[in-house]
Amino acid sequence: MTDPTPLGRHDSWEGVRAVVAGFGVSGFAAADNLTHLGASVTALDESADGKEERAELLEVLGASIRLGEGATATLPDDVDVLVTSPGWRPSAPLLAQARARGVPVWGEVELAWRLRDPDHGTPWLCVTGTNGKTTTVQMLDGILRAAGLRSAAVGNVGLPIVEAVMDPTPYDVLAVELSSFQLHYTDSMSAESAAVLNLAEDHLDWYDGLGPDPMTAYAADKGRIYERVQGACVYNVADPATEALVREADVVEGARAVGFTLGMPTIGMLGVVEDLLVDRAFVEERATSAAELCSVSDLSSPAPHNVQNALAAAALARAHGIAPAAVRDGLRAFRPDGHRIAVVATHDGITWVDDSKATNPHAAQSSLQAYDDVVWVAGGLAKGARFDTLVEAVRDRLRGVVLLGRDRDVVAAALSRHAPDVPVIDVGGGETGGEQAPMERVVDAAARLARPGDTVLLAPGCASMDLFASYAARGDAFAAAVRARIG
Repeated sequence: MTDPTPLGRHDSWEGVRAVVAGFGVSGFAAADNLTHLGASVTALDESADGKEERAELLEVLGASIRLGEGATATLPDDVDVLVTSPGWRPSAPLLAQARARGVPVWGEVELAWRLRDPDHGTPWLCVTGTNGKTTTVQMLDGILRAAGLRSAAVGNVGLPIVEAVMDPTPYDVLAVELSSFQLHYTDSMSAESAAVLNLAEDHLDWYDGLGPDPMTAYAADKGRIYERVQGACVYNVADPATEALVREADVVEGARAVGFTLGMPTIGMLGVVEDLLVDRAFVEERATSAAELCSVSDLSSPAPHNVQNALAAAALARAHGIAPAAVRDGLRAFRPDGHRIAVVATHDGITWVDDSKATNPHAAQSSLQAYDDVVWVAGGLAKGARFDTLVEAVRDRLRGVVLLGRDRDVVAAALSRHAPDVPVIDVGGGETGGEQAPMERVVDAAARLARPGDTVLLAPGCASMDLFASYAARGDAFAAAVRARIG
């Protein structure tokens, strides 16, 4: 057996027998680069859909690719390391077999960290949290680019991290989005600075059985991002659980805790003064003054969660030494991806908003709190989450609710407990509704509830895959139904 633990990008991996579990984008990147380094690679995936061309390419290079039903049932003999895709639960048979044999199990992030170029030491600025990760990382990448740095948004968004670290032209810095799944399989990463944006129930079905309490296990994985941080641990003042993770982390001596807040910042924080985002953490005179970064009007949306994302991105950039002017320029230029609080139309005094990316209750609550009078469109796959806290927080804003999807009853139960007077229309879970598609029934129902001045908000609080291919497909269907109705 060959021990791969001490090996890096400048070592020969000849003789290392690596298995890559999952042959999606990150799995292909891992298999490709391990093959390039000289390892003997076997990649496994239960699905062959869309993977045949990549499989053929790697087979030409000498890798063994097994796709299709049953391909992941049994771990091959004589394996030195298993690199798993992040969605695989630890209880998956392949991973359980690896642990039983004492085979190291790495995620793609762990592999990427080990393959960094020691001659350049490109720093990682890392972001996790239940919601806002992608937006924050893209904001951060924009700021870094505005400062003239060669940066990339990588990880759970953009490039696979292995591809970025193996690029022949080194990056100056990487903006790294990390999910709890990715962090679960990461053991040695030492980010320059890292942020946990928030913590709320999500993916608890994935963590079921991994400890006495799935939420505790989920939070612990999020907290792994702070381990061995060198510069700044950025946390959300409004979410004490994020600060608790900082306190529990084993960081490099000299690392600082830096909070961000929508209120007036104290020393060592970033925050908001009137309509300005300001820094009282990374300025010498922070005891008596603050550095102005930008105004709220410079951002793509003044929604509170969007301002929080901007503050977190600014904190990580400032920790890296980025000047306030570049923070301002990067945030001014940023535009979010689709299906994030995107106005579809305004008609007869009613505004229709697509926030299909709000796939858990915390994200939906953040979205709902940006509007005063709302017809809320909710439902889908709840992933084990509950909606009581959300409904209690927003019930006074609700003009009405339209429910769809498999787990709509979970939302309905929370509404009946905490907002029994709010009108609810249930359009079903995808069963036939005459000639109307589900989202057409949703839009017709919402139009019956809405009044001039209201916002009809698609912020489902649930995943989409019961009725739609993705959250993007769900948002597209909503937008199409709105446009069809208003002409």
